[in-house]
Amino acid sequence: MAAKLGIWVACLFLCALAGAPAKADQSGFHNFLEGLWPQAAARGISRATFEQAFADLSEDPSVPVAVGKQPEFERLLSTYFKEAVSPTRITRGRTLAAAHANALTEIAHRYGVPRGILVAAWGMESDYGRDRGGKDVIRSLATLAFHRRDTDLFVNELLSALVILQSGDLSRAKLIGSWAGAMGDPQFMPSAYLKYAVSYRGRGAPDIWNDPADTLASIGHFLRASGWNPALPWGLEVIVPRDFGFKTLHADFADFAEAGVKSADGAPLPRGRATLFLPAGAGGPAFLLSDNYWVLKAYNNSDSYALSLACLGDRIMGRPGLHKAWPRTQTLWSRRDKIEIQRLLTKLGLYHGTFDGKFGQASRDAIHAFQIEAHDAPADGIGGADLLARLRARAGGG
Repeated sequence: MAAKLGIWVACLFLCALAGAPAKADQSGFHNFLEGLWPQAAARGISRATFEQAFADLSEDPSVPVAVGKQPEFERLLSTYFKEAVSPTRITRGRTLAAAHANALTEIAHRYGVPRGILVAAWGMESDYGRDRGGKDVIRSLATLAFHRRDTDLFVNELLSALVILQSGDLSRAKLIGSWAGAMGDPQFMPSAYLKYAVSYRGRGAPDIWNDPADTLASIGHFLRASGWNPALPWGLEVIVPRDFGFKTLHADFADFAEAGVKSADGAPLPRGRATLFLPAGAGGPAFLLSDNYWVLKAYNNSDSYALSLACLGDRIMGRPGLHKAWPRTQTLWSRRDKIEIQRLLTKLGLYHGTFDGKFGQASRDAIHAFQIEAHDAPADGIGGADLLARLRARAGGG
């Protein structure tokens, strides 16, 4: 997501559970902002715009500034999924899809992104506009930029917000969003607004706060620009045969079909490369993911988020719920345990990523490789409750 200039990119660093900044000397805050003038001028921002944006500005003490947890990575995927793909959200999505059917059909044709995905992203980001935030984006970003000197992310976003003001298309009062600076129904950071927000009708500044057509078109533009392939679905739920060997998690759809993997609804599998994803292990639902699934992760780099968005889109379009239920018991590793697992896998030469305590595809591939080497069946890339103990034993105690 950070590579896409930050739709909810701030959440890779922060969370609302973190503490608020202590009361600071406002002169230091103002001196910091004044020190941004050379960078602002280099981006074409006038002195008048610069001064008007920061006139009488104070820190926002309610804005979290400390590094915190990401809820998408700190909960079972199944728990997150059940809350995200709720009956209420599905019903609301269907109602809005019907209300904006004409624009939605045109936007889907224009960008090649399915209608369900467009509406689901709207629902996931702001609950269809009911949770877009009510904070002054300039003030929030200025506070974050001042306190988070370890990253230039918030300075860049603050300057992007000033570029929006400089254009004259939107007033300062319009720049309202979350505490992290994400704006409107699609929760675009200012840099993402500049790059991806579009007017559905091609007139005026994109209004992602009040115009659903602009919101849906902007989401479609972002996903298509991020690499969405109109010829592919995001993926699909599948049924894995009991004798499936789990020799690899990556192959062509055709190879999985030859191995007996079938779509849950009986439809033919698409063409192209696929990744087998068993988020709760071999005992839970199974999915084959296409390249488009990873495009959804450009919005939020979390499997909980991406899979929930994809399945919410399916439900909004009337497709049935999961064929296979989530297991009643699952192992929830702590962040410390996940980091240890990543370190042990690295020691065994199987993992080459960062020790961040977040299990993405790289971690799953490494766990799968360990399971294959250890003859630990099924090699589902998830492992059971004894995974850590088995890794410690194989790696000589870590």
